[in-house]
Amino acid sequence: MNNALILIIEDEPEIAEIIETYFAREGFRVITAGDGPIGLAHHQRLRPDLVVLDIKLPGLDGYEVLAAIRRRGDTPVIMVTALAEDLDKLQALRIGADDYVVKPFNPLEVVARAKAVLRRTMGRGSDQVLRVGPLSVDPQAYVATIDNDTGAVALDLTRTEFRILAHMAASPNRAFERSELVDACLPESEALDRTVDSHVSNLRKKLTAAGGEGLLVGVRGVGYRLDWAHGR
Repeated sequence: MNNALILIIEDEPEIAEIIETYFAREGFRVITAGDGPIGLAHHQRLRPDLVVLDIKLPGLDGYEVLAAIRRRGDTPVIMVTALAEDLDKLQALRIGADDYVVKPFNPLEVVARAKAVLRRTMGRGSDQVLRVGPLSVDPQAYVATIDNDTGAVALDLTRTEFRILAHMAASPNRAFERSELVDACLPESEALDRTVDSHVSNLRKKLTAAGGEGLLVGVRGVGYRLDWAHGR
């Protein structure tokens, strides 16, 4: 894992250099970019294992860069920014950020969080396909589908939505508390319970659109569950 390639997209040279130095000390390979367009060009050409991304960038801001990265695939992204408002965090997480660090920060914390994200994204070893009624989730292939009258419909999920769905699919018909979903699916972030509500709301809409209406249900006073009875 420590040989992974880290792309740092940060327009303040001093901060970029500090982050680069700490990652290099841990044995990571590092490439930097000073604005959004160059960062996206590096991402497309070099295919980094993880991106450390500032929000306030020239050319394209961090939200636009993150959205473009998500359209291309599932490269893990940690947002590093001076913005500390909950709405900014929610926006980044909704688009698909894996974690969020607020300036001023300890560079060692950024590296630690990157290692944790890489463990989650590079260390998946289960090849078992999880099935809950019409839903199939393949953690290894990172694919989720709903079987309906027209065949299997692939779900277009963000990384966080997929993690939540896969975690719940491993224990169908069990009620999960919001805090548990935060710990299991966003353990190093500062995510709030309402962040989970937002991800689950989007996930439920996508399941319903694919023919899985009623599969993901709320449990009053607790959280959510995948309703096994619905799929039988």
